[in-house]
Amino acid sequence: MNTIYRLLLVTSFFISQNNNAQKRIALFNQKDLKGWYAFGEEKGKANNASELFSVENNMIRMYGPKAGYLMSEQSFRNFELTVEFRWNTDSQFAKKSNSKNSGVMYLVPSETPDFLWPKGIQFQIKEGASGDFVLLQEVTLNINGTKTEAGKSVVSKRFADAEKPIGEWNKLQVISKNGVITQKLNGKLVNKGIESSVTEGRILLQYEGYPIDFRKVCIKKIK
Repeated sequence: MNTIYRLLLVTSFFISQNNNAQKRIALFNQKDLKGWYAFGEEKGKANNASELFSVENNMIRMYGPKAGYLMSEQSFRNFELTVEFRWNTDSQFAKKSNSKNSGVMYLVPSETPDFLWPKGIQFQIKEGASGDFVLLQEVTLNINGTKTEAGKSVVSKRFADAEKPIGEWNKLQVISKNGVITQKLNGKLVNKGIESSVTEGRILLQYEGYPIDFRKVCIKKIK
């Protein structure tokens, strides 16, 4: 009887661990910017992220005359990241540039200092180029059998186009597992690499000068 009880406890433990590993975590609570800090090219780091960016109608709204970003306080390894985004074309929102250019960075090491733009991998969000890899500050990947060169900002183009028309919501997904990186846009594979030189780090939402909205920022830990 004791043996059976112990087996049941062990089984229950592993089921619980598996469920926890598969649980999706909302990094954005749709109410405020708790869990994030901001960095701007003029103000520097702001622990109160609302000093630089805002939340409205369950969206993160990034706009203004200066570039910057939101950085997650948490760091992650082996995960599936999901983010929804759209360009904000409302003329009432201040902007730095007319170029529709932004991105979601991931695997930004916790020891990396804040500046524009830190070490990590970027899912490029850019009119006509969404889905490209941008490898920043010496990060490398092996893509289609070739290792990328280490550099300040190295672009590896997407395999396919999948961005929706301007103004519509897009859904990006990043799967990072033991150095294998997969990027999807609106359900379509747009990029993939292996042997990533970074395997753990934070999530970063970029504002490069054209207003952009983010929502449903979620992450799921995977084995």
